[in-house]
Amino acid sequence: MIRCPECSAEIDVDEDEVEEGEILSCPECESELEVSQTHPVHLNLISEDGDDDDDDDDDEDEAAEESENGDLIDEDEEEEEEEDEE
Repeated sequence: MIRCPECSAEIDVDEDEVEEGEILSCPECESELEVSQTHPVHLNLISEDGDDDDDDDDDEDEAAEESENGDLIDEDEEEEEEEDEE
């Protein structure tokens, strides 16, 4: 028997039936928990605070600044390319 790191509720988990990286849900607080260790079972709370979403936005911004061949380009170079096209 292990406890939820968020609400301390008892969670019935058999260490022979779970795998490392598996996602479980707490029956009391419904937090998502990742199995980080199997012998003995150790659970980590998967944060839902939105910080991970900010990292995804940064990746999208970088992708928008990539040139056609996939290289990152500076804004100055981009302006020069536009002038050359005219």
